Amino acid sequence: MASIDEALAVIKRGVNELIPEDDLIAKLKEGRPLRIKAGFDPTAPDLHLGHTVLINKLRQFQDLGHEVIFLIGDFTGKMGDPSGKSVTRPPLTDEQVAQNAITYKEQVFKILDREKTRVVFNSEWMSKMTAADMIRLAGQYTVARMLERDDFTNRYRAEQPIAIHEFLYPLIQGYDSVALEADVELGGTDQKFNLLMGRILQKNYGQSPQAVLTMPILEGLDGVQKMSKSLGNYIGVNDSPGEMYTKLLSVPDELLWRYFELLSFRPLSEVSEFHKAVDEGANPQDYKKLLAEEIITRFHNAEAAQTAHKSAGNRVALGEIPENIPDVTVSLDGQSGMLMPAVLRLSGLVKNGATARDVLSRGAVFVDGQKFEGDRTFVEGDRCVIQAGKKKIARVLIAD
Repeated sequence: MASIDEALAVIKRGVNELIPEDDLIAKLKEGRPLRIKAGFDPTAPDLHLGHTVLINKLRQFQDLGHEVIFLIGDFTGKMGDPSGKSVTRPPLTDEQVAQNAITYKEQVFKILDREKTRVVFNSEWMSKMTAADMIRLAGQYTVARMLERDDFTNRYRAEQPIAIHEFLYPLIQGYDSVALEADVELGGTDQKFNLLMGRILQKNYGQSPQAVLTMPILEGLDGVQKMSKSLGNYIGVNDSPGEMYTKLLSVPDELLWRYFELLSFRPLSEVSEFHKAVDEGANPQDYKKLLAEEIITRFHNAEAAQTAHKSAGNRVALGEIPENIPDVTVSLDGQSGMLMPAVLRLSGLVKNGATARDVLSRGAVFVDGQKFEGDRTFVEGDRCVIQAGKKKIARVLIAD
């Protein structure tokens, strides 16, 4: 069991703000597993390394013996978080939320310990709320205080519309902490307002307010803007080993140590030695390779990490099965079977459903070297080599 000082050193690694530190120390002194909450609205099906900054911190809490509550905002996801937005976000459909939630769970358990993670959906309590309950919740905060929030203030001054439900979003996120009796909540720096709302509501509902940890937003491969799929500067959790290797070796030298701090599980003392070696003339590419090996091992396996450099950027002829093929497991997650478009997406062989439809329509999907045609339902225990286009190939295992 780590001492409080040792635990704080781990917890504070890479953290932007800890609010307030004294509250967290008091909770740690109680000597019980703390309830660590982080919420994720399933607004997109795929995660990138920027998202994992927060998930890595959750894993560190697990390793310290605390209970991680992975909250999937299936209720709030249909509203749209206004944080950092200049316009009202379009709501998601029930089908989009359900499908994205399945994908989220499969990706996060490449980092989190499945046995030590409690997965909850905020529709469990929000869907039971009556109109009277919602009005009571809305009465916990004022419009004037809401408008102190930067993104609301900017939109109000610019005479851009703010929908009433956007005011409800931070209240509902805060109420999630009440429902879960959270001791600590994590979020990105853009979530600070919502996270602090949890403290306010817990106090109003007679609970001990949660401590808040905000994590920095990771810059993308351009070294300037935040990592984003829309900007094309991202490394996807489901990228192939070769893609991960190529992208990580392209990280700007000056950003390497920030990537180590936020993405690596190596001790900071070891990272400091790497940094010192580079300052004394060592090649930073050697340390990018170490980081790439660690990341690829986490999201694929050690063998894929060792051979990633061989497949980096390589093109494979359609129907050709090379020697070095990464192994990928796709979970049915309770389904009896799965069609090819979903297998392609969940295995990381395509970015999304639209790309899956594209490669299928072009006849660029091969199974065990044979062109895929027609329909096929993949079931538990199926194992085959699937190729999607000339650069994506993997040995796919269908698991329960």
